Amino acid sequence: MEKHLFLGDEAIAQAAIDAGLSGVYAYPGTPSTEITEYIQNSPIAKERGIHSHWSANEKTAMEAALGMSYAGKRSLCCMKHVGMNVAADCFMNAAMSGINGGMIIVTADDPSMHSSQNEQDNRVYGNFAMIPMLEPSSQQEAYDMVYHGFELSEKLGYPILLRITTRMAHSRAGVITQELKEQNTMHCPEDGRQRYILLPALARKRFQALIAAQTTFEEASENSPYNHYYDAPNKKLGIITTGIAFNYLSENYPEGFEYPVLKITQYPVPAKKIEKLVDACDEILVLEEGYPVVEQQLKGILSRGLKVHGRLDGTLRRDGELTPDAVGKALGKTVKQYYATPEVVEQRPPALCQGCGHRDMYQALNEVLVEYKEAKVFGDIGCYTLGALPPFRAIDTCIDMGSSITMAKGAADSGVFPAVSVIGDSTFTHSGMTGLLDCVNENTNITIVISDNETTAMTGGQDSAGTGRLESICAGIGVAPEHIRVMVPLKKNYEEMKQIIREELEYKGVSVLIPRRECIQTLTRKKRANKK
Repeated sequence: MEKHLFLGDEAIAQAAIDAGLSGVYAYPGTPSTEITEYIQNSPIAKERGIHSHWSANEKTAMEAALGMSYAGKRSLCCMKHVGMNVAADCFMNAAMSGINGGMIIVTADDPSMHSSQNEQDNRVYGNFAMIPMLEPSSQQEAYDMVYHGFELSEKLGYPILLRITTRMAHSRAGVITQELKEQNTMHCPEDGRQRYILLPALARKRFQALIAAQTTFEEASENSPYNHYYDAPNKKLGIITTGIAFNYLSENYPEGFEYPVLKITQYPVPAKKIEKLVDACDEILVLEEGYPVVEQQLKGILSRGLKVHGRLDGTLRRDGELTPDAVGKALGKTVKQYYATPEVVEQRPPALCQGCGHRDMYQALNEVLVEYKEAKVFGDIGCYTLGALPPFRAIDTCIDMGSSITMAKGAADSGVFPAVSVIGDSTFTHSGMTGLLDCVNENTNITIVISDNETTAMTGGQDSAGTGRLESICAGIGVAPEHIRVMVPLKKNYEEMKQIIREELEYKGVSVLIPRRECIQTLTRKKRANKK
């Protein structure tokens, strides 16, 4: 047993290694990225041959992790919250098939949308799939939940969803680690064909088994050491708190709780513990990071009319992160705004790096599109999304990964001309290729710009699945080779870039432009490394 100073992400990664992990599968996405990176850089993981290559997207990651579990090995699948939308097909059905080797799925939610399109709470997904969930309130608890979670997964026979949020992922605390376990030996399930072939007749039986397992899940939650009742003398109020919200409550009571508190960090919610709190208290306050998931479930548990305060009645805001200040106000305390941004700090929006190839691409594209009054540019998720901001203001939409191509296609089908898609190399291989196939199949009048900086830059420069293969991928999908045009986005090539863009805008079919220049950040890091 050793003590380390870990980020929440690092605690999860180290726990997985120590618990006998055989493979981690993930697509980079803040705030989950550091989990996989930690395993990639771990000498122990390398020595043990733990798989840690990036997947093309979250769906392929989830399916590969389930495949490793099928073979009896312990697998970890990590993603940010919106990644679950991509992986949901496999996720929901993995709850039907169950697992063989222990499988933990990490969802790193992003309340306040620090680097995301929304702030969805993936506990809803856990309830939707009807599988057990864990939600740590500290880095130590994150470690313990993962370390013991694989065993719990194997005992219950189902995947475990571990939900963290940005502050848990990216804050540090001391963590005591446990002994290193051996990896599982490979052993495929004897009843595999009855469980993993979800034909309707078999799937109906698996769904019945999942429903029957709910009683076991509930008992595990009631007896979980992570769900704890703290008694206190003042019964005017009872507090239910989940995950990191427990920390914010604790900060408001450094000397001990004034009211009884039920900490819930393992789901399904422990109904008996909730009833104990409800029976003892006059009113209930629910503190949870994200959606009012527990607050809404209380309605089905309460046997008497009791006032419940939280996000639904306006005691806490429905949007944004929970903070110690917000919790203090909900408790009726006089709160000094320790966490407010000082007025002397000027807000500075993010911007594309100086020397970024996306800059030259947008400048050339903007200059050409001035010639077209009805031009629309459909953007995507990545560094180049910053092209929406001054000085470029170059894109008209940005909805989800891969949507630039398919939205541009739909607009082109409606008569928009020119309809231009701007997508990055990593996002293209994540979820843009199928949209391109739709365009090719109908010979849509569309111009697709794959702005290639040869990395997954927005999350720190991880490997991109399509590096060195974009032209062959597009040709393989069916784009005419003469309309796959590669450019080098530099000022000296500016006029040539504009001419190529003009030519392909006027082509009545599918064009793919690939402005290619390595990300200035990864290039700078390589140069520094070479000097050492």
